[in-house]
Amino acid sequence: MPRVIVFDLMGTLVDFGALDPYFERFFGDAAVRKEWFMQTLQLAMAAVLTNTYEDFGVQADTGLEMTARHYKVSMLGEEKNLILNTLNKLRPYPDVAQSLQRLRDAGLRLATLTNSKAQAAEAQLTYAGLRDHFEQVISADEIHCFKPAPEVYHLAAQRLSVEPAEVRLVAAHDWDVTGALRAACAAAFVARPGQVMNPFGPQPDVRGADLNEVVEKILAVELGQS
Repeated sequence: MPRVIVFDLMGTLVDFGALDPYFERFFGDAAVRKEWFMQTLQLAMAAVLTNTYEDFGVQADTGLEMTARHYKVSMLGEEKNLILNTLNKLRPYPDVAQSLQRLRDAGLRLATLTNSKAQAAEAQLTYAGLRDHFEQVISADEIHCFKPAPEVYHLAAQRLSVEPAEVRLVAAHDWDVTGALRAACAAAFVARPGQVMNPFGPQPDVRGADLNEVVEKILAVELGQS
């Protein structure tokens, strides 16, 4: 039985590039966007380690405030909202729609697993024109936790009525892939620009330079197609 293919959303399926003009405008450098996202992830992971919880939208807002203070930039609420509201209006990477359709045409089950709240994830997928590809949108918010905690991947397996080993996570973040592997799931790594796998941790059996290559390998592994 082929595994259920479960996708990370932000940075894997949808591109943060739409945020760059705002970081250029407010910080004078579009590259600050990456620092803000890393700060947001750091806050989320600290929440997991300290057994506390505020949803990912709150973490993103806090991360933006911390980034602004680091750069001594004063941001009005409406300026922050321009960035945070754009998170629901991100475009998919060019390889996404066709790749998802190939998997569906092959008969594979698809879902998403995200740290975002379900409502935000639904809005992101709908705006990107991707929602119809997925049978479920699964949010870590349901259990007040964040990836890469194992409980989140086990939640996905539970919601999909399969064992963790029957889930394959697809992500462009090494920490997400590592989390899935340590939770007894399979995984696939998409090497989006600037993303690399930790060479010293567990390694996925599928990886590729883009989603087209990853899907080609998933079809070979899960269905024996070549």
